Amino acid sequence: MLSLFRIRIVLLAALTLGAPCAFPAPPNSHAEALTALANSDTTARLEAIAWLAHHGGMADAPLLHERLRDESPIVRDYAEQGLWALWSRSGDAATDKLMARGVTEMDTGRPKAAIATFSDVIRRKPEFAEGWNKRATTYYLAGEYQKSLADCDEVLKRNPRHFGALSGLGQIYFQLAQYDQSLAWFRKALEVNPNMVGVEFNIKRIEKMQQERGGTKI
Repeated sequence: MLSLFRIRIVLLAALTLGAPCAFPAPPNSHAEALTALANSDTTARLEAIAWLAHHGGMADAPLLHERLRDESPIVRDYAEQGLWALWSRSGDAATDKLMARGVTEMDTGRPKAAIATFSDVIRRKPEFAEGWNKRATTYYLAGEYQKSLADCDEVLKRNPRHFGALSGLGQIYFQLAQYDQSLAWFRKALEVNPNMVGVEFNIKRIEKMQQERGGTKI
């Protein structure tokens, strides 16, 4: 949930400057991107992820999920950011504009305005999971944890592998001092995306708390 604040796709120009012939050409089509995604060359996979992040759709999400377990940490990072990019496109320009406005309101400390804006997004496109996720985040920041929980549930109905919402549930239950629940959701998030260092830290923190209090690990 909270990791949605900054959606970034790192450009590959820095990798190709100075020796352009040493690297594969970027994909020119969806078919080329899918082929490059399975290429043994790391840069080819990065190019493919960047292409899909900008031009692909939700049908490509399972392929990017596979790259979350790539041998290359850079590819894994690209895959995570690529999924955020896919999730954040509604397919409607007016809705995307509303989303951008809501993110600005959220980031500048205007939760009421952000909640109203994301509620408009949800009314316009109720099946767009990221609208619910953005509002869940804003509710969390505003301390309205039950409403945030409800919105996270709506996200997962539409996108069950949304590791942002899964980790968000862990954060909410931690704030509610429901540590067993928190630990379970953090573990689900890490199962989907094993690269979430913050989630790993939270799991270890809760396990340590349980040990110190004489509790039993789940």
